[in-house]
Amino acid sequence: MTWSTLRHFLAVTGLAMAVIYASAVGLTGSMVLDAPAAAQSKGAVPGNFSGNISDAELWRAVRKGIKGRSSVKDPMAATLVQSEGDSWRAFKNGPLAQFGGWSLAAILVILVIFRLVRGQIKIESGLSGQTVERFNAVERATHWLTASSFVVLALSGLNVMYGKYVLLPILGPGAFASLTYYGKLAHNYLGFAFMVGVALMFVMWVRHNIIDGTDLKWVASGGGFVGKGNHPPAKRFNFGQKCIFWVVVLGGLTVSISGLALLFPFEITPWAKTFAFLNIFGFGLPTELTPLMETQLSVLWHSGVSMAMIAVIIAHIYIGTPLGMEGAIDAVASGQVDVNWVQEHHSLWAEEVGVSGSHSEGGEQPAE
Repeated sequence: MTWSTLRHFLAVTGLAMAVIYASAVGLTGSMVLDAPAAAQSKGAVPGNFSGNISDAELWRAVRKGIKGRSSVKDPMAATLVQSEGDSWRAFKNGPLAQFGGWSLAAILVILVIFRLVRGQIKIESGLSGQTVERFNAVERATHWLTASSFVVLALSGLNVMYGKYVLLPILGPGAFASLTYYGKLAHNYLGFAFMVGVALMFVMWVRHNIIDGTDLKWVASGGGFVGKGNHPPAKRFNFGQKCIFWVVVLGGLTVSISGLALLFPFEITPWAKTFAFLNIFGFGLPTELTPLMETQLSVLWHSGVSMAMIAVIIAHIYIGTPLGMEGAIDAVASGQVDVNWVQEHHSLWAEEVGVSGSHSEGGEQPAE
């Protein structure tokens, strides 16, 4: 066979293959282009690639979280859309946000009414001019570490929950974005300062905050808030202060755990283990949770508990300032409180530190 004959054979063969390929493409294209009419009328996907399921039905199923097949080992890889996110978002932006808003509104209304009816709680014996040490420097530093970090955490957290409704229209997108960004940074880092403060508070004051029979008498007399001259006996911390302590310690512990879970979602997954423990008592909660589900639960818990803590702390701030009680702020400011204040509000503790009887203007009396 000469080179000319071989070249002629290859050309004819190539031309024949091209004609066959073009015919095949044209036939296939014609079939696909003609299919939509039948697909539209019978609900079948063109080409029948997905059986008899239409596009609308297919994507509706995907939107509801139906699982497909995937070679990736991650159990969520076969799920294009996590439908539980709808329920989570609806609860977070609905009942949870409403709970927080109503809680804050309720405590503010209660405090306003209390102020109008009761007024400032004064030292009825007047200032004696003599003082006793209420908190030392380390205790005051711990208080302000915890308090200042909590205020920043509360404000930045409230901004995440309500800022787009309240501040965004006022500040505008640019300023609001900057505020939220830096607020998030402060929230993430100052959370650790709050954890340290709560831990120190627990170590220093837990022995003074064990509830006992004295607290029942304090509660029975209305804590001394009802009427004048009503001063129930109390130790270093009365029942109301003990409640604040345990709200901060226990609430702070749980928001710290949930906060760490939000910072490290793949390393810290508390909910599956918590649900497994609760299931011992017959709760029947799911224990196979993805990191995303763990994160969603942590957000709900973190937000809900924080809202409750904010409401309680607002009441604590009110009663600890001159607006609510005369002389109370001195305890965490200078650490020295008036002797008559101690006798009226913490008479049992006054006996412990060697303070007794009513005092008039005089000198300073240190605690023993």
